[in-house]
Amino acid sequence: MQAADRGHTRWGILLPILALPVVVLGVLIVGLFLWAWSDEDGTRAGAAATVPCTEALAFGAAERPATARVDNCTVQRGIDTSYAAVLRMPREDVRDWLRTTYPDAPEPRTGGGVCGALCLDVTHEDGLPGAAEAHVVQVRVEYENAETALVRFSAFTM
Repeated sequence: MQAADRGHTRWGILLPILALPVVVLGVLIVGLFLWAWSDEDGTRAGAAATVPCTEALAFGAAERPATARVDNCTVQRGIDTSYAAVLRMPREDVRDWLRTTYPDAPEPRTGGGVCGALCLDVTHEDGLPGAAEAHVVQVRVEYENAETALVRFSAFTM
C-alpha cells in the first residue's frame, strides 16, 4: 500500500485554500482600478452633463437674476472644471445684475464680433469674489430683440 501512496502530497487540499485569498485580492485590485477610472457623475471626462443652474452660477459666485429664465446649465469635468449657463432676461436688467454680482470687476465691454453686445471677463485679480470656486468667469450678452438679452455665463478653472 505504501507504493500506491507514493508521490501523493497534501498540496491537492492546500492549493485551493491558498488560492482563495489571491483571487479575492485580485478582484479587489481590479475593482479599485475600475472605480478610479470612472467619473463621479457617470460621464466620461470632457462630456457635458446637465446640472442645476444654481450650481453652475454658484461656481462663479453668481445667483440667478429674479427676472431671468434659465435655458440650459451644464458642467464639463476633465483636467479643469467648466460650468456654463444660458439665461434670457430683460435687456435693462443685465448691467445691474453684473454690477451687483461683480461689484469690483471692470465695466463690461461693448462691441461686436465675438463679444456680442456686452462682454465681461472676471478673475480673482480683477474683481471675482473670494467665494467663487472658478478662476475665471466670462459673460457674453447678445440682444435678441428690443426687450430680451441672451446671457451666456461660463465659469471655469485653469
